Amino acid sequence: MELEMHTVLAQLLRLAWIAGTLPILIASIPIPKLNFFHTILLGFARRGKIMHSSSQKFTLPQRFFLHFYIVASIWTTFLLVATWCYAYTVVPPVRESSAYSTITSYLIGGSALRTDSTTMFQRHAVWQAVFLLLLMEAQVLRRLFETIYVFKYSPSARMHILGYLTGMFFYLGAPLSLCADCALDVFYFLVNLVTKFIVVGKDHMPPVEVELWQVVNPLVRLGWRHWIGAAVFFWGWIHQQRCHKILGSLRDSRHICFPYAIM
Repeated sequence: MELEMHTVLAQLLRLAWIAGTLPILIASIPIPKLNFFHTILLGFARRGKIMHSSSQKFTLPQRFFLHFYIVASIWTTFLLVATWCYAYTVVPPVRESSAYSTITSYLIGGSALRTDSTTMFQRHAVWQAVFLLLLMEAQVLRRLFETIYVFKYSPSARMHILGYLTGMFFYLGAPLSLCADCALDVFYFLVNLVTKFIVVGKDHMPPVEVELWQVVNPLVRLGWRHWIGAAVFFWGWIHQQRCHKILGSLRDSRHICFPYAIM
């Protein structure tokens, strides 16, 4: 039953991403007959200065971009904390001896391979989800900061409501997709934890002992590919932050130069 639920969740997320990206792929095909579709899709994506001032129907203020990052920060933080607690409590880190015994069983044709390897794969998937959610958290928190303190949206700037809904879907779907392999397990873990808290009460809950090294160690041991990916991510993260800082300063520069232009 749980396996079926995992499959259903994965299929729903897959269909949602296909539905979201397929129109963009179709519109990008250089066929004259599809130009009308490209124009329609571009109309939904227009915002700010590239949106015609006369087309105010079904639009929202562009400053509503802030909603994306408020929702994304709350949602990603919740998924990160919940998944990390589940990983630390239920999914112990893979020990070298366990990995060694699994490899040995494989070499000698042992019968324990399938169970051990599946368990190791599940452990790896959970801690990988924590790792990816940490990167997502760094991205959405920075974007929240930039939206509040860096960008200064014009009061007249608008965006189409479909663009708004698309952005909201992205920032809800992307974090969930990063932990889709263990999302239902984390959900059941939280439900059991809350149920136990209600039944036995706060005073009878077992004490929580947190060892900092055990919280971080499984992330360090994920593998070199993850850290190369993280390095590429932060390289782009830094450059995007610099570009946004330049873009945000353009409005200030324009306001400063405007009086001199009048004179």
